[in-house]
Amino acid sequence: MSAVSPARPAVPAVSAHYASNHETARRVLPRPRPRATPSRSAYPAVTVIVPTRNEAKNLEIVLPAIAAVKPGVHEIIVVDGNSHDDSIGVARRVLPSVRTITQTRKGKGNAMACGFAAATGDIIVMFDADGSADPSEIPAFVEALVAGADFAKGSRFTPGGGSDDITLLRKSGNAGLNGVANALFGTSYTDLCYGYNAFWADVLPVLDLPPVDAPKPAEGMLWGDGFEIETVLNCRIAAAGLKITEVPSIERQRMFGETNLRTFADGTRVLRTLLAEHRRADRRSR
Repeated sequence: MSAVSPARPAVPAVSAHYASNHETARRVLPRPRPRATPSRSAYPAVTVIVPTRNEAKNLEIVLPAIAAVKPGVHEIIVVDGNSHDDSIGVARRVLPSVRTITQTRKGKGNAMACGFAAATGDIIVMFDADGSADPSEIPAFVEALVAGADFAKGSRFTPGGGSDDITLLRKSGNAGLNGVANALFGTSYTDLCYGYNAFWADVLPVLDLPPVDAPKPAEGMLWGDGFEIETVLNCRIAAAGLKITEVPSIERQRMFGETNLRTFADGTRVLRTLLAEHRRADRRSR
């Protein structure tokens, strides 16, 4: 793991209990207890958010794999984007303890925001439904947070990370966008465009995402509702001066279905997001 921003006062060190005590690990709860005020402790409750749209075949494999992680997570929330392949029904069948909700607008950002609003855990993990993320890495993200980070950023390009899926073109584009982000925000990101991240629930106000109950615009989407969400989060966490720790992660190939990534269009959108978020941070600092 590598720290990429100045440290804030550390929370209690990671406990041996979380790292290795499988016998007393929490399991997924059928009815997670509400947590009005998430806390930072050595024994955090972990919520995993899985945004999905037409990922039924992948959910059959992904959800049981998340539930099998030791120590067990507090809750798994599937946020559905009006799928037409019965993703919600499949999720409930393969994992009866799963919580399922339908997003209020459209876009990955809105799906994430709906999941964040519904989460009751102390720590929130962002997890794609396509099978590219490895659930067994979740404890490493949690350990980084318990050890003192505010935001644990997955990276395919820090020592110990890797990818079975990224092309040379996308890798080169990601490196260029990393450089722009680091110059604008004073960070040392090695993998800006990777969506496997985790953070303490108490930083949600810093993210300042569009309210989930805000009406849909007549045209387009609200800023933060689309695929720019991951860049928005990275920028706002950095602008707030929170402590970021990178966690090595291995990206696997999507299991079923087609990717929604568009190399040039998405790269341009990330660049626009970086510039827009830098202007936002500059306005707020003044």
